[in-house]
Amino acid sequence: MRRTFSRALAGALALAAGAAAAPLARAPQAAADGVVIGGRPVKVADSPWVVALASRDRFGGIRAGQFCGGVLVSPTRVATAAHCLSREVLGSTVDGVPDLRVITGRTELRAAEGREIAVRAVRVNPDYDPHSNAGDLAVLELHEAVPARSVLPPAGEGHPGYAEGSEAVVYGWGDTSGFGDYAYGLRSARVTVLADEECLRAYPGDADGQYRPQSMICAGHRSGGRDACQGDSGGPLVAQGRLIGVVSWGRGCGRADSPGVYTRIAAFADFVRGPEAARRRAVDQDGAWGSARRHAPAASALTGHPAGTPGAARRAAVAAEAPAGAPVTLPAAVFGHARHRRRRASGGAPEGPQT
Repeated sequence: MRRTFSRALAGALALAAGAAAAPLARAPQAAADGVVIGGRPVKVADSPWVVALASRDRFGGIRAGQFCGGVLVSPTRVATAAHCLSREVLGSTVDGVPDLRVITGRTELRAAEGREIAVRAVRVNPDYDPHSNAGDLAVLELHEAVPARSVLPPAGEGHPGYAEGSEAVVYGWGDTSGFGDYAYGLRSARVTVLADEECLRAYPGDADGQYRPQSMICAGHRSGGRDACQGDSGGPLVAQGRLIGVVSWGRGCGRADSPGVYTRIAAFADFVRGPEAARRRAVDQDGAWGSARRHAPAASALTGHPAGTPGAARRAAVAAEAPAGAPVTLPAAVFGHARHRRRRASGGAPEGPQT
């Protein structure tokens, strides 16, 4: 089975709430001392760009409703994994999550520090493929801005952080053991960026997913032991002061020869910056606004939900009134409950959304 970090967390929370769930599959345990496998405690004050995605309505209040991670890429914009916003994870479309929030400035999920900021709009990468896991990226637009000092700049293509052997750090509040032991405090783990050839051998293409060098990177250690896990989906992978990836998928947690796979941020630079960036690039290349409109993603596609799903008509109506390529902004009441999932296979917590 595919390891999807958010979905597995949803199952674990259902257990905590007393809901019926399948027994936890047992796999060889990886070394762990907190949230991320093989990680250590860290303070948000030292990494203020790390945020938690939360919905108490969908995930309960024990861990402030946390179900995925994210990273501030501008004062009003958070990058995360597209699968975090899927029906599998949330138990509904994003429209059904009225209290979707981003928690900033909080190290311990049970504390009251920091801010909980409502989400104004959601953009899911229109090229996201849930079968291969390619393009697993979404952007949340916030109702309120955070200080510019809390932003982590994304890396561009050619950044040395992408080089084989580069040291990187992954952050999250997820499973600390691979057995559904979710932490309350933020943790990080040091991992090594691996060669594409090694990642292709690990994930040539099967039910778990397929490694694609153009849009993914993988990191970990050949012997296992340090990795992201369920609950860390969407969180940042950082190298040399830049965001190089977001937690996406993999097989197991901290297993030998099964590195974690991350969405390659540099491959989606225009999407992360927003529709206006794509429009400006098209103008620079073609010298015509008409061409820019052809290249910008359609407004109706930015929510990432297929036509016919609940709320699609409302999204289409909003999109019809917006300029081509503009983000679709939905009223706060449109948002509902969200669930967490980082993709990984074989082992981990029970899967399936909480209702």
